[in-house]
Amino acid sequence: MSDNGIRSILVVGGGSSGWMTAAALARKLAGLAIEINVVESAEIGIVGVGEATVPHIRFFNASLGLEEAEFMRRTKATFKLGIEFRNWGRKGDSYVHPFGAFGTDLGGVPFHQHWLRMRAAGEAAPLERYSLPIQAARMNRFSPPAEDPSSLYSTFSYAYQFDATLYGRFLRDYAEARGVRRIEGRIIDVAVRPEDGFLSSVTLADGRRLEADLFIDCSGFRGVLVEQTLKAGYEEWTHWLPCDRAIALPCAGIDALTPYTRATARESGWIWRIPLQHRVGNGHVYSSAFVADDDAEAALIGQLESPPLAEPNRLHFTTGKRRRQWVKNCVAIGLSAGFLEPLESTSIHLIQLAIGHLIDLLPDRSWDPLDAAEFNRVMDVEYERVRDFLILHYCATERDDTPFWNHCRTMELPDSLRYRMEVFRERGYIVNYREGMFLEPSWIAVYLGQNVTPRRFDPLSESLSASRLRGEMSRIGEACRAAAGRMPEHGDFLQAIGAVEGQAA
Repeated sequence: MSDNGIRSILVVGGGSSGWMTAAALARKLAGLAIEINVVESAEIGIVGVGEATVPHIRFFNASLGLEEAEFMRRTKATFKLGIEFRNWGRKGDSYVHPFGAFGTDLGGVPFHQHWLRMRAAGEAAPLERYSLPIQAARMNRFSPPAEDPSSLYSTFSYAYQFDATLYGRFLRDYAEARGVRRIEGRIIDVAVRPEDGFLSSVTLADGRRLEADLFIDCSGFRGVLVEQTLKAGYEEWTHWLPCDRAIALPCAGIDALTPYTRATARESGWIWRIPLQHRVGNGHVYSSAFVADDDAEAALIGQLESPPLAEPNRLHFTTGKRRRQWVKNCVAIGLSAGFLEPLESTSIHLIQLAIGHLIDLLPDRSWDPLDAAEFNRVMDVEYERVRDFLILHYCATERDDTPFWNHCRTMELPDSLRYRMEVFRERGYIVNYREGMFLEPSWIAVYLGQNVTPRRFDPLSESLSASRLRGEMSRIGEACRAAAGRMPEHGDFLQAIGAVEGQAA
């Protein structure tokens, strides 16, 4: 390691973001003479209310060398094939955003274009019939995807639903076993170097002073380093994503473990349901401009499937992101970097992205400004892509039954999203980006699930005769149904691989 290399890293804050960061740094920087410390206070609570994820989490866990069954036992996890959305396009609607493809291309033409042709002729079955992960989710079945690309079982992926607090503890054990030191304490002061404004140390309530070369701000909404000290600034997006409150409340599960998360639209927001092995996570995300806190809590409690297991946890937030997430020698990760509501389970993924980009751009003590500039550029893009996808759920609605939905249906959109929607409405074409986590099937699921209807379909679809197309569609739909039916029950599969506490694989 060069004499100018980073010698010490201080992660401020624990929780999922802090311990994911510490664990990944301990793994990736093993063999380098870099001291990694995490300072957190038991006096300060963490925002851990049950966590749903997207498939990228599997690759993060794999990069740490975690064994899946052990991880699932430790975090009380279940598998996740997608998210069911109820009442979003219209009251009474239900569709699933799956982690996988719809059908298969026919004659070099995307499957959804053939489906649009069938619908134009009045012959289309529901789109979800042609998705293996949706069929499996509806049947409460699960098995992992196949590696053989010719197999129908290779056409989907999966994520997890787990207890975020337990995940943080699991990763803390992992990190500490690899040399990371946890320091208990509450920060009362942050010192900066007078010559350049870089962070130099933090002081704890008991008087201890902790120095570091690189500081990682995982202090949550407060942004103790990046905002309170370095004044990074905040870009607010509440004019597009108006929900600014959440109430979380667990209850016991009384039904079979479902391999999917549920988001049910309500009068002024939406309610989540995340099934874990030991409980069900529930929460109401809503706009305080349209509903009172007590009424929002009553709506949440009124739809629980069993009595609550704890007192309600009320959260206030402002959707948006820091104008700069890397400032001088400080990198913000997690809630300190920004917050996009949990509708598509992207919070953990944005943490994972930030960690990966930090490792790729790991600075030395010369602090080349290009490292921070590139990190901020790519994270800005990632946040904006997620933002647009979340806004789509709100604006692509026909609901006009409440002031909240009237606002969402008629609000001005970002130019980037408006363009995507106009292109899709013209002929069902999906605008692709080089960067951004959501791929074509995700956009198709929400567009068509919420009744965003193209004016025409790809004319190349008509290269197939009507009779052949009917046969192909029938074959694909039946294959998905039969393949899902051959999967084991979700709960049985968890038991079989030793993912349940007390079980062995």
